[in-house]
Amino acid sequence: MNVDIPEGKHPIEYVWGDMVPEIGQAAANFSLAVYAHTTLGLREFEAARLRIAQINGCLFCLDWRTERDGRKVEKEFTDAVAEWRTTDAFDERTRLAAEYAERYALDHHGLDEEFWDRMTAHYSQAEVVELTMSLGSWLAFGRLNRVLGLDAMCVLPGH
Repeated sequence: MNVDIPEGKHPIEYVWGDMVPEIGQAAANFSLAVYAHTTLGLREFEAARLRIAQINGCLFCLDWRTERDGRKVEKEFTDAVAEWRTTDAFDERTRLAAEYAERYALDHHGLDEEFWDRMTAHYSQAEVVELTMSLGSWLAFGRLNRVLGLDAMCVLPGH
């Protein structure tokens, strides 16, 4: 489905803000908080975010790169995320972030004790909660944008 966007309106701002302002503003605040208040390193943050984007198929999310202190992940990072099991470009935290994202999105019932033992060997409980909330945000809002066709209507600044 593609939502009808009035001429001159930004698709995401219109859908999230004008169509359902009470829900949309809360969703926008949550989405922005994930970026503004993260304590996770850029590489593990982007590995998890991009893996969700790959699973959702959200064009906007796939094109986006989080920037911190003027730094972004390298151009080849997206391919490494898709190959998280075998890439040599990741440390264990980054690999686990990509794995968790994939399993969270596709097989959350399969998150077993073996996985949690590996995860908690590299992440504190607070970091696991933060990453889980971030995954929920990306899964929900990236999928919303994809399902409603907003991802194809939005263009990143500078594109």
